[in-house]
Amino acid sequence: MSTIDVSHVSLTYPNGYQALRDVSLRVAHGEIVGLLGASGSGKSTLLRAIAGLEPIDAGRIVVGGRNMDGVTPHRRNIGMVFQDGQLFPHRNVARNVAYGLEMAGVKRGEREARVSAMLDVVGLGGFEKREVGTLSGGQAQRVALARSLAPRPHVLLLDEPLSALDKELRERLAVDVRQILKGAQMTAVFVTHDPDEANTVADRVLRMTDGTLCGHTARA
Repeated sequence: MSTIDVSHVSLTYPNGYQALRDVSLRVAHGEIVGLLGASGSGKSTLLRAIAGLEPIDAGRIVVGGRNMDGVTPHRRNIGMVFQDGQLFPHRNVARNVAYGLEMAGVKRGEREARVSAMLDVVGLGGFEKREVGTLSGGQAQRVALARSLAPRPHVLLLDEPLSALDKELRERLAVDVRQILKGAQMTAVFVTHDPDEANTVADRVLRMTDGTLCGHTARA
């Protein structure tokens, strides 16, 4: 079962700033948890800690039943989607989606089938040969989502993936992102500063303040 268990995690940056303070969080298999909070509240830091991009001072992080202590980011089998998508400009859509599969040594035929399937999932079937520079903002984020899902990660972390889009597109894509994640039965943490977006995407919404987690609301 692909779950996330964060137990009493604290994280202090080298400059002495304590970004996370005794944070505990459990995300069930197939659950989408939304994190809300002001800039600097610790939302993105918590994602980076789960992904192994920031070392923690104390506590424990377990993903898919595996203790992540000492496990490097590329061995955690965790997918990430960032605000700007971070697509590779020199690769077309198919080769962007295939990147993680290439790194894992997946054979070409299987890789191409998986890429095609993931593009269908995000509503971009037939876009394989498109150059990423020709994509709209919404299309680019869909490609980023397909790329993250392609290697079959245990869990997916999304760090304000829609914040760079205009309001109307953001609202439409939020609905699509939820459908895609639910269709894939993906365990996910979705960071946003927009309460409406959080409630659209997530099953449960938590708020962060000064590096701590506080109250939550469940999806109606």
